[in-house]
Amino acid sequence: MNYFKTALLLAALTGFVLVAGYLLGGQSGLVIALVAALGMNLFAYWNSDKMVLRMSNAQEVGPNEAPELYGIVQGLAERAGLPMPRVYVIDEEQPNAFATGRNPENAAVAATTGLLRYLSREEITGVMAHELSHVRHRDTLIMTIAATLAGAIGMLASFGGLMGGGRDSEGRPLVNPIVAIAAMILAPMAAMLVQMAISRGREYEADRMGAEISGQPLWLASALAKLHAGAQQIPNRAAEANPATAHMYIANPLSAGGMGRLFSTHPPMEERIARLEAMAGAGAGAGDYRPAAASRPARSSVPQSSPWRAPPQSSRRGPWG
Repeated sequence: MNYFKTALLLAALTGFVLVAGYLLGGQSGLVIALVAALGMNLFAYWNSDKMVLRMSNAQEVGPNEAPELYGIVQGLAERAGLPMPRVYVIDEEQPNAFATGRNPENAAVAATTGLLRYLSREEITGVMAHELSHVRHRDTLIMTIAATLAGAIGMLASFGGLMGGGRDSEGRPLVNPIVAIAAMILAPMAAMLVQMAISRGREYEADRMGAEISGQPLWLASALAKLHAGAQQIPNRAAEANPATAHMYIANPLSAGGMGRLFSTHPPMEERIARLEAMAGAGAGAGDYRPAAASRPARSSVPQSSPWRAPPQSSRRGPWG
């Protein structure tokens, strides 16, 4: 049912693209809009992971640079039956994480240094299981397509507003100018709402599947509470500079309140935590998985003070608890 709803929402976004193109240039505008949307999606399919990692200033790490994080991801990937994704670290104090990549064979997971610093080993495991759930369901590709279509609608709406809509061979407007102006204003808003609906639905599903992968729903519930509190107090410079990447993070990285919360791409954190707690109470997802420590090489190339090497358990608690 979730996949069916997502397909319907993507179809609605595609329809908005075609409507905007028709209002812009009639039949020819419709064809141009369709070609533009397909071209943007093709480009995003092959390059979205590189783009978002570059915009986030992420740096790839291995078992030598980040043995604990790498070991956790490796163990979870084996448990989920997934290829080992590339692992990245983002030098940001805000605790957060995201996944990207067009398919499981080309996936990557990224964690901020704040996540490694303030969360326990079990909480990090819950977060990484959530991200691997996105990889398993190919949510990163779905969200890339949704973002690209929404961007195409905004671009076409801007052009349509500047050009005044399409006209027939005799110079008459194809649609009522008032209707065209209203559509140019409302289409991007409707596209944003559809994109939000897709993103929120995928987050709930990733929470559920992530809890099943780790076997411990409360690990992720505890992590989400810390991520929510941390995101409210600590800015994420990379996400603030590139807000288009915000929907990819496990917790909304943007410091917004009021109406910003209403139009957030993430579902309410309280609801996500409540669902995980209910899942744990029902005994769902329970398992014997424990995050095994990665085998540490005898000689490590990363100094002990590196933020990529997580500090001892007792020092990982942030000012929000």
